Amino acid sequence: MFESFIGFLILLSLILVFRVPIGFAMGAVGIVGFAALQGLTFDNLFEFSWRGPISLASNRIIDTAQEYGLSVIPLFILMGNFVTKANLSGDLYRASHAFLGHRKGGLSMATIVACGGFSAICGSSLATSATMAKVAMPPMKKYGYSNELASASIAAGSTLGILIPPSVILLMYGILTETSIRELFAAGFIPGMLGIGLYLLATRYVVWRHPEAGPAGEPLPWSERLVSLRNVWGVLLLFAIVMGGIYLGIFTPSEAAGVGAGGAFVIALIRKSLNLDALFHALIDTGRTSAMLFTVLIGALIFSDFITLAGLPAELLAFVQSFELSPMGIMLIIVAIYLVLGMVFESLSMILLTVPIFYPLVQSLGFDLVWFGILVVVVTEISLITPPVGMNVFVLSAVLDDVKAGTIFKGIVPFWCADMIRLALILFVSSIALFLPEILYR
Repeated sequence: MFESFIGFLILLSLILVFRVPIGFAMGAVGIVGFAALQGLTFDNLFEFSWRGPISLASNRIIDTAQEYGLSVIPLFILMGNFVTKANLSGDLYRASHAFLGHRKGGLSMATIVACGGFSAICGSSLATSATMAKVAMPPMKKYGYSNELASASIAAGSTLGILIPPSVILLMYGILTETSIRELFAAGFIPGMLGIGLYLLATRYVVWRHPEAGPAGEPLPWSERLVSLRNVWGVLLLFAIVMGGIYLGIFTPSEAAGVGAGGAFVIALIRKSLNLDALFHALIDTGRTSAMLFTVLIGALIFSDFITLAGLPAELLAFVQSFELSPMGIMLIIVAIYLVLGMVFESLSMILLTVPIFYPLVQSLGFDLVWFGILVVVVTEISLITPPVGMNVFVLSAVLDDVKAGTIFKGIVPFWCADMIRLALILFVSSIALFLPEILYR
């Protein structure tokens, strides 16, 4: 355990102090950690044979690169890029606006629903935040919405993308823990819908306390509301086919990702929003993002192998059992650690650093790893809007030149509280996350 503890401290120093990219930092610490377990010391640093540690690391790289199931990552990223190029965000917002805009806080509610729909297809909270800011902020300003409510609804709604399937974060968690991807996708659906519902209630609370923050817009006739659905039915159908195919066992996740990417490509062509230049940039962005994710994933797997060989999970279990806490008491401590880490770590970094350490402990305590994955992702969502890091808030502040981060953080409080309620519900009522997987697959 001593080697893994020292390795973790070195890893944190490399990431936080020296700003080494997390994938390279985790890989380097894992390789040196392997060497330390095989007898590397300062005295034999130059005589030590690195063949064993390098061989272990290279085998992990080769096995990961050849894993067919990992093709789901670039395919879902490509699907999100094609949907983004199709300029779907505006149509989703207009459709939501048509049905909700006439209520108090209705434009904020429409923004949350549109963010949930777009981020579920796009799969990136940060991209959703930047895109929806350009679409939703101007009409909310036009109708006199306060900057706090308008910006906070975008920042909070955009977090839903890492939970509502298909989710790259859930994919990464599933790979790290060897948990069923389709069960994770099924488990994320109800908590994602619950998040949208609680955000809508948070909006209602804000306009109840401060009616001037979200005045009602003009109601539209039902004919115009139905017309607004015309431009979004294709992508809604695509989402139903992809996720329905996974849930019903018609597709594997990899096959569903291929269907999704192909369908998104066809939709972009039909909408005449995909020329050669846009196609080139979509492919380049997909390659760049996939390479980044594979780098951090391989580094995390090497680091995970090291701490497992060093005996950290077993020692950690023995340590927490010495306090004679109940399993739920231990889970409360783990959740508290995640909430604190979320204040200083970016979401993907937090998951890659902590999941290899915590998931063996959680599994040994008898908890379901699918449920734990949803819990981790919900905490990660909260970290996206939690100061001082709050990545969604800072991305939004950079896009909206006239809205400061402090203003967004002030408006985010009701939505943060809604997230904490959802976290408590999932923590104490596990069936919220496990209901669909148990019906479909168990």
